[in-house]
Amino acid sequence: MATILIVEDEFGIAEVLESVLVDAGHDVVTAINGKQGLERLTEKPPQLVLLDFMMPLLDGPGMLRAMKNDPAYRDIPAVLMSSLPESAIAEAASGLYSGFLRKPFKLHAVIEVINRVLNAAG
Repeated sequence: MATILIVEDEFGIAEVLESVLVDAGHDVVTAINGKQGLERLTEKPPQLVLLDFMMPLLDGPGMLRAMKNDPAYRDIPAVLMSSLPESAIAEAASGLYSGFLRKPFKLHAVIEVINRVLNAAG
């Protein structure tokens, strides 16, 4: 399956996501903020980034802008996650993400969104 980078500052959420995605057959890499997420991109480029919107050091939109400015990573799709409504997310990250998950989310919704985004990316 795909390599997925989870960038999430809440350890419990990252751990559950990693477990669900590994069980679904994906290879998972994790990071605790956008700065570390950018470092992880260079170690093992993923096919998808699952990215928290609000994080310390570098937030989700900041990481997405850095990815879009780098030809090596600009085509990697990202799914943003937040407890805020998507309308608030869209204002800060318009055109930067491929999918959205509103926290708290159902685990089946995570798999559905990831599969949809990966299939759209080809």
